[in-house]
Amino acid sequence: MSASLALGDIFRAAGPAWRAAHIGRLLLQQLKVMSAIEHCRTAALGGHVAACGDCGHWRIAYNSCRNRHCPRCQGNAARTWLAEREADLLPVGYFHVVFTLPARIADIALQNKAVLYALLLQAASETMMTIAADPRHLGARIGITAVLHSWGSALTHHSHVHMIVPGGGLSPDGQRWISSRPAFLLPVRVLGKLFRRLFLTRLLALFDADRLAFRGRLAPLADRRAFLRYLVPVRSRPWVVYAKPPFAGPKAVLAYLSRYTHRVAISNRRLLAFNENGVTFRYKDYRRDTAHQQQVMTLATDEFIRRFMLHVLPRGFHRIRHWPVPAARPASPGCENC
Repeated sequence: MSASLALGDIFRAAGPAWRAAHIGRLLLQQLKVMSAIEHCRTAALGGHVAACGDCGHWRIAYNSCRNRHCPRCQGNAARTWLAEREADLLPVGYFHVVFTLPARIADIALQNKAVLYALLLQAASETMMTIAADPRHLGARIGITAVLHSWGSALTHHSHVHMIVPGGGLSPDGQRWISSRPAFLLPVRVLGKLFRRLFLTRLLALFDADRLAFRGRLAPLADRRAFLRYLVPVRSRPWVVYAKPPFAGPKAVLAYLSRYTHRVAISNRRLLAFNENGVTFRYKDYRRDTAHQQQVMTLATDEFIRRFMLHVLPRGFHRIRHWPVPAARPASPGCENC
């Protein structure tokens, strides 16, 4: 076990053989991500010398790759991003809402990342804003910060969106603040139904526009009738939308954001060992009760790298997105008349 084990160590040792075994099947973006992580903070990227003017001690500091998939580089990026977001927080409670794609749809998304991840973010945000604007629920225009995650704790593919939503919004005329109930924002069953309808309607439109690709075991879905049959089970089942209780103040919101906005599929601190048996790391098993969720898993090195590479995003894809944050700041969390 090594406290200093990093993803770059694994890629440097096993990456060349893994790439050779998968030659012709990897995307250019995946190759670039592997190269960046392998070379991060090594002589390959250059560096600078830091010296003490008093004692003369000096050391070489190698440059970072700054790739958004690199666990070493995202800490500084997150701190910079948070400093810029802190001023945007309103003096109200904030809710954490999660929209998750069913596994059958997530399989299609894995082969159509740019198109369907964008659709996931758009459908989830539109669902929130539509239901929030409904006078039967909140009757207000809300703001949203949304973050796409494509992984589960064991590095499996699990497409979902985390949202931070203020507990209220502007009235339709923009003249006053409307607060949600202290521990309730919007009904999750209503959100789930609209999310399912919006996503599936637009998914079919993408199919009809010939904007979806199907490979491997999904290749038969290129036939429209097969595609429609494939969607039948997810049309009738509930789509999971989860709303957590509100955060305990702005500091808790920032602490959450610091963990989620720039998170990559696995952090270096979760890596425990790398040897002939494979890669050993910590993960959370959410099927267990809270006290026993922390578990340890060992994957063959090839499988570990394969799972990590599932989560490489298309070039230029924005996984953190914002929808209009109310411009008016309420005088107090419960005020609806100012």
